[in-house]
Amino acid sequence: MDIPLCDLGAQYRAIADEVNDVIQKVVASTRYIGGPEVSSFESEFADFCGANHAVGVSSGTSALHLAFIAAGVGPGDEVLTVAHTFIATAEPIVSLGARARFVDIDETTYNMDVSKIEAAITEKTKVLLPVHLYGQPVDMDPILELAERRGLKVIEDAAQAHGAQYKGERTCGSLAPLGTFSFYPGKNLGAYGDAGAVTCADPALADRINRLANHGRADKYLHDEEGYNYRLDALQAAILRVKLRHLRDWTEGRRRVAALYHDRLQKVDGVSTPFVPDWANPVWHLYVVRIEDRDRVFTAMREAGIDVGIHYPVPLHLQPAYQYLGYNKGDFPVSERVAGEILSLPIFPEMTETQVDRVVSTLRSLL
Repeated sequence: MDIPLCDLGAQYRAIADEVNDVIQKVVASTRYIGGPEVSSFESEFADFCGANHAVGVSSGTSALHLAFIAAGVGPGDEVLTVAHTFIATAEPIVSLGARARFVDIDETTYNMDVSKIEAAITEKTKVLLPVHLYGQPVDMDPILELAERRGLKVIEDAAQAHGAQYKGERTCGSLAPLGTFSFYPGKNLGAYGDAGAVTCADPALADRINRLANHGRADKYLHDEEGYNYRLDALQAAILRVKLRHLRDWTEGRRRVAALYHDRLQKVDGVSTPFVPDWANPVWHLYVVRIEDRDRVFTAMREAGIDVGIHYPVPLHLQPAYQYLGYNKGDFPVSERVAGEILSLPIFPEMTETQVDRVVSTLRSLL
């Protein structure tokens, strides 16, 4: 594609010397699992999020799995979340023998509609799982107040929201007792492979998550409980430490591109631009517009050399894998309507104004 959805090559070229240097140091140290790179990254990422603790793990999916275990989710429990998200949000729920239940999304933010949560709670509900989709925070205070009143736990799925802020300086990943992150390569903070993290406030919880990620061991051959091989390796931690130092600047780059899109697309009929509440400061993991004739435009944009995406075309309640949950088409009308209209435009910190103008002019010509 002439204009990629995300230009990881440009990002690497800008920090190549820093990254290559730390890779060589880790390889020479032979400390590939655990060690100072991992512990340093955990401390630095916790500070970045405003969280008390962070535990590095092998992926965003394993982060959710461990957070659910730490929250006591097990067979017969229900976790309430949204259908408009990637399947990794729900997979760990099911793997623990629990059941995923969905609520619809807000028409303007595409995040969990907080007004619909309480009616969906049952006697089996254990956890509320808001997803900060596209890098925009969910309206968390009503969720936290509801959870406290109903005796429920809250976990943030912040896989796309590294550094997103809510009502001032409050940062995603520190808004609830537990938060989870993905460092998949295309994320705002991405590793050179899979990686993730769990953030939390309670030191005892952080210690348990750390042990669970490392086969449940308290010592090399002493295991307090059965765990998993969910460790963050030292190479990825070292790379993430380098990239974390640049993340605030990269976020400002994304905000610059989003502002350009906002300005240009206001003048294009047939395009609905993202809505940002006054209490949110998103990090623009994705810049998602809505277009009625989305599928035709998607194909034509890619034929014109512009890499666009759809995040996500099929809501979870309509996925073949979750037919057994018993949901039907029409159960979550906003999620279904949004899924048929959304289009993710290219956005990355290095994107130029000329590239933005080409995306906008191509989109205008198609409409």
